[in-house]
Amino acid sequence: MPKVRVALAGVGNCASALIQGTVKYSESSSDTVGLLSYSLGGITPKDIEFVSAFDVDSRKVGRDLSEAIFSGMNNTPRFQEVPSMGVKVKRGPLLDGVGKYLKEVIPLSGDPEADVVKELKDSGADMLVNYLPVGSTRAVQAYATSALNAGVAFINAMPVFIASDPSWAEKFKDKGLPVAGDDVMSQIGATVLHKTLVKLLHDRGAKVEETYQLNIGGDTDFLNMLEESRLADKRESKTSAVRAMTPYPVPTRIGPSDYVGFLKNDKVCYIWIKGRYFGNTPVTIEAKLHVVDAPDSGGVMIDAIRGTKIALQRGVAGELVSLSSYCFKHPPQQLPYDEAKERFLEFVEGRRER
Repeated sequence: MPKVRVALAGVGNCASALIQGTVKYSESSSDTVGLLSYSLGGITPKDIEFVSAFDVDSRKVGRDLSEAIFSGMNNTPRFQEVPSMGVKVKRGPLLDGVGKYLKEVIPLSGDPEADVVKELKDSGADMLVNYLPVGSTRAVQAYATSALNAGVAFINAMPVFIASDPSWAEKFKDKGLPVAGDDVMSQIGATVLHKTLVKLLHDRGAKVEETYQLNIGGDTDFLNMLEESRLADKRESKTSAVRAMTPYPVPTRIGPSDYVGFLKNDKVCYIWIKGRYFGNTPVTIEAKLHVVDAPDSGGVMIDAIRGTKIALQRGVAGELVSLSSYCFKHPPQQLPYDEAKERFLEFVEGRRER
């Protein structure tokens, strides 16, 4: 099986967990926790190779990728030793990638900005995975444009809408390239749990009346999201995923609540749902979820990367509907989790076009 050659835009906690997990799962075919399966369409974690990376933090730029993932403000746990990868992190474009709170803690690299298109071509990348901070609209669009110009697929792991925007999806289709996203959904995360609870009430004949979700954490993602002006797409991404579970509108409030530095990469979520069942009898559900944030999406991204490689091999262009519905919060088409999983597996097996 040819290697799956991956480039990264943003070397933060999620990139760290993805790389650590890829190394860990490459060492044993018996460990499949968090993956759909060890082999997906004949592709295993061992086939994934990271060939290029971009960041703006001076503590990461110029370092080997294996060192950069443990540098700067990265605070997700180290669960796997990563050998030298022979990939130097390059200085990427800044644009709106660093908000006012991140500017206080991230020293910007003085290295010349890399030619992203040339780097992607020279590295032989198959795809570019976007891990930029929430609210980096212009920077994400710049990387998406670079992917188009370099002739590589694009996986958008954060909430600036690319795969779910018909105009962007059409650009990738015109270039004969697949695009997946938007906003990666964790394996056992707040959105998955919230969607499941709301769908459970609806499926059991209850009426959902109101619901909210509050989240706190201690990494740079939560620090960045203190800037309210950067949150519109994030709120839309999470809210649309939950609202899609009922055929009627439900008053919903979802979003980050606060930054608590000592939590580090831990994330605490509070979910509240109010509804009615037989005889208009009231019911409320209150749930608390505590996870380590970055590893929670690592397995999902390994599956997304392998699914995108399958699309490349088959010449599938444009938005990857089933993959995006399974792996992301704001896909081109929202589906219940079980249906999204079934459709994605049908795509992997060649029984579904996209």
